[in-house]
Amino acid sequence: MKAHIFTLALALPVILGTTSAYAERGSDGDLKILSWQAISTLNPYLSGGTKEQYASSVVLEPLARYDETGKIVPALAETIPSVENGGISKDLMSITWKLKSGIKWSDGTDFTADDVAFTWQYCTAPGGGCAAASYFDQVAKVEAQDPLTVKITFSNPKPFPFSAFVGAMAPILQKKQFAPCMGAKASSCTAENFAPKGTGPFMVKDFKANDVVTFDANPYYRDPAKPAFSSLTIKGGGDPTSAASAVLETGEFDYAWFLQLEPEVLKQMEAAGKGTIVASFGTQVERIDVNPFANGASLGAKRSTAEAGPNSVLSDPAVRKALSMAIDRDLIVEAVYGKAGQPTCNILPAPAVNASTAVNWCLKPDVDGANKLLDDAGWALGSDGVRAKNGVRLSLVFQTSTNSVRQSEQALLKDMWSQIGVQTELRNINPSIFFGGDAGNPDTIRKFYADVEMFSNNFPGTDPEAYMAGWTCNKIPNDKNAWQGANSTRYCSKDYDQIVAELSKTPGEDARGALAKKLNDLLVNDGAIIPLVYRGEVAARSISLDGVRMTSWDSQLWNIADWSRHKK
Repeated sequence: MKAHIFTLALALPVILGTTSAYAERGSDGDLKILSWQAISTLNPYLSGGTKEQYASSVVLEPLARYDETGKIVPALAETIPSVENGGISKDLMSITWKLKSGIKWSDGTDFTADDVAFTWQYCTAPGGGCAAASYFDQVAKVEAQDPLTVKITFSNPKPFPFSAFVGAMAPILQKKQFAPCMGAKASSCTAENFAPKGTGPFMVKDFKANDVVTFDANPYYRDPAKPAFSSLTIKGGGDPTSAASAVLETGEFDYAWFLQLEPEVLKQMEAAGKGTIVASFGTQVERIDVNPFANGASLGAKRSTAEAGPNSVLSDPAVRKALSMAIDRDLIVEAVYGKAGQPTCNILPAPAVNASTAVNWCLKPDVDGANKLLDDAGWALGSDGVRAKNGVRLSLVFQTSTNSVRQSEQALLKDMWSQIGVQTELRNINPSIFFGGDAGNPDTIRKFYADVEMFSNNFPGTDPEAYMAGWTCNKIPNDKNAWQGANSTRYCSKDYDQIVAELSKTPGEDARGALAKKLNDLLVNDGAIIPLVYRGEVAARSISLDGVRMTSWDSQLWNIADWSRHKK
């Protein structure tokens, strides 16, 4: 069955193939996945990269996850707690999870509520640099009431209590394995971070950082007939073009993710008949982060931190707005994304209850208006076509990851900005490094040693609280949190932080959506973020692969235990 699911319908279920009956665990041999953005760690708490969250999700599981419709479904939990079933307290101050019985770790030991409580302690330990810290905001304590019951108590009423331990970003770690890795020791626990014990359908066999990960079927997985595959290989390296070709044209691999390629390229490859394109829309936005701090190499350890002082160009709000005004988003979509994207001015594009219309001023490019704005702000156009003010040239270093789509975007943006007197130096960085969690590498999105950087991300589920909390002042990456703070943008606003606090206490989808829109509008109108394109996640799967249920609300591999090889 072929599927071309480039649709803007949100959370549309994409179920490809039929789920065949399993004869026995491991009967379908090796499952081969290409992640051209190579995996740098299998501990998602030490990386903000989606690639690490996806890869680790085949081993590490949360209490609950999000299916292809965005609905919360049990994983390690027996049921989803609610006020009606007594799992959520009436005062909204706590949530109690009942765990499935008989779950074992891949080393054969029992999974218990102690592991859940420990994971909270691990992520919140000082100096640990937990990339998922926002998912534990307002959590006062996590207690194992008995081996199969865990209670989370909040510091204030929590109308949406499904952040901690829900989705691929906040899975459970084994206490026995990670107890020696608390706080500042977390990043140095290489053996644990490269081969975590898990409860998922696969367990790590061998890990070569930024290259290849091999897994075996977990012999202790709770369903004795799953997974259908005896082993799993996730190969890194290359680029989106070679990854797509390996599934669609040569059939060497079964699945490839993050295929940020021109639609006509994918369509031509798909004609070979070896595989098919799959896509879904969630909350993915291609965006530009604007660095408020000076970031020159001469600043040393202060580089891109508040200690470095303000960015001499981007500290001017007129410059930040002019950059956005000059962008022709329709042209970017037409030239680069086709039906897999649409122009947006929002960092929160979906669901509709969260999507603002108050910042739609950016949808129509206004080069004349941007030039006037810069003229009025004192940025004079020089004979070389570059503006300057008080001896400072309007010159930017613009970095992103290496792939053909993003380099095409960079070239378009450089040309658009040149029309308003901006000089732009383009840099592209190996995606395994750019999206990696190596605190010692200068080229990651968290270090942000540039003026502007472009990438995309999204968040699990449909509630925006934990995601939007990632832009609070206390989430800015620095050496004290091992450069793992979620706020790579380095945005800091008391008004923003106050609205996040209000959101954490507010019940009701409409009321929460109204606050989410306010947060979105602050980020965009302040020029901290320049949204570009609302993107679908695009992947390729072999025509022989059954059971894939593509989602943008969680890990694409969320139901890998159900995948199988089509029986002819």
